[in-house]
Amino acid sequence: MPDSASSIKESSSHQSPTNQPENTSAREQWSSRMVFILAATGSAVGLGNIWKFPYITGENGGGAFVLVYLLCIASIGVPIMMAEVMLGRRGRNDPVTTMKKLARESGHSRAWGLLGWMGVIAGFLILSYYSVIAGWAMAYVPFMASGTFNGLDAAGVNTVFSDLVSHPETLIFWHTSFLFLTMLVVARGVRGGLEKAVTYLMPLLFALLIILIFYAIDTGAFQKGVAYLFTPDFSKLTTEGILSAMGHAFFTLSLGMGAIMVYGSYLPAKTSIAKASFAVAFMDTMVALMAGLIIFPIVFANSLEPSAGPGLIFKTLPLAFGQMDYGALFGTLFFILLVFAAWTSSISLIEPAITWGMKTFQISRVKMAVFAGIFVWLSGLLTVFSFNLTSDLTITSTISTQYGEFVILKNATAFDFLDYLTSNIMLPLGGLMIAIYAGWLMKKEYSRDELDISRAMYALWLFLVRFIAPLMVVVVFLNAMGVVAFIRTIMGV
Repeated sequence: MPDSASSIKESSSHQSPTNQPENTSAREQWSSRMVFILAATGSAVGLGNIWKFPYITGENGGGAFVLVYLLCIASIGVPIMMAEVMLGRRGRNDPVTTMKKLARESGHSRAWGLLGWMGVIAGFLILSYYSVIAGWAMAYVPFMASGTFNGLDAAGVNTVFSDLVSHPETLIFWHTSFLFLTMLVVARGVRGGLEKAVTYLMPLLFALLIILIFYAIDTGAFQKGVAYLFTPDFSKLTTEGILSAMGHAFFTLSLGMGAIMVYGSYLPAKTSIAKASFAVAFMDTMVALMAGLIIFPIVFANSLEPSAGPGLIFKTLPLAFGQMDYGALFGTLFFILLVFAAWTSSISLIEPAITWGMKTFQISRVKMAVFAGIFVWLSGLLTVFSFNLTSDLTITSTISTQYGEFVILKNATAFDFLDYLTSNIMLPLGGLMIAIYAGWLMKKEYSRDELDISRAMYALWLFLVRFIAPLMVVVVFLNAMGVVAFIRTIMGV
């Protein structure tokens, strides 16, 4: 695949001059629809699929949760992804400039540029702590390869994890290493960096998943894992589980942070947004389900609890790998898989800030990548120190009412606060505003022209993006803010 500057195409319009917003900037593009699908899937696939999805599935009873999750992907994820890709391709610029241009095109306030700003800042903040957590996965690769966990009991595995996070210099080393890999890819541009990375990393990721599934089949508990993942038991599904499925369906596709909007801006004019969005959602969901097919058989084969929570990856699985035949080998492959997933996701988190900075300061991609990398690295120290030096510096936020006291944040470290701010406030608001703009404010002739789908499909998309998706995102947002618990207390349910 060519990667020279001369091979990069300039953006071309597929619309009539009257329907196309003003755009004078040259724009790099993906070489094909498949590359966009790989890139967007890489953005979506990350720690959330391989780390979070299995443990929240375990916490919420398995199959029934998975079914609700799949329904939410179809009704929330795909419509908003189509909207975000559409806005990106029509604007052909960084998120801030894109939203200003599109607002001017449809006769609305330039204040819509704030939506782009929120995405740029959210991606930046998420990468600052995401890099630290991904660094844990990098650290576990040599741990596994050297047999560190062989024969350890639960206390021994916990000690290894505690030793890792309690030493700031160790976390800084892995944080730096992971961030260096991320910025190395971003600095090389769309064709030479992002496209090359996903072209190699995504097939490797799927290959590792398949290898590990064969390993899970050999554990003797594969059928139990399959049954747990795909057999609905609605008696185990709670209101909290439904809300969790709604939230994860939205977050897993990297929506609301500007990454998909920027990737959409590199999408060739004739590529079907609907087909590409469905393909990304399908592949992202497949990765999450394949991760479950790997993890649950290993958990059941070792008589462990599937509802182990966030520690499932870094505490429970190492314990299992340490007790199994060839555990060191396949444990190493598993954490390499985790690093690859985090890497493909991290390069999309910083891309909105890179494209904005290049345009704003009129500097090269390499220089902007260096500056952004330094700022992300410094911001990441807040997360590093929150696990050791500043772990006692916490925030507690509560709301007192006549019905009782409702806790929003309790003993939250800097890491907890950043995670809460981005995941529970900035991303839902971003997704909600994308749905409102695309569904209600953007002229229908423009959205129809960009999406280029049948009348029936367009009507369905418009209904979902106008009514269903915003309503569900609002519920997710209110639940994260503690409002849903407050209302349920008042109503006595």
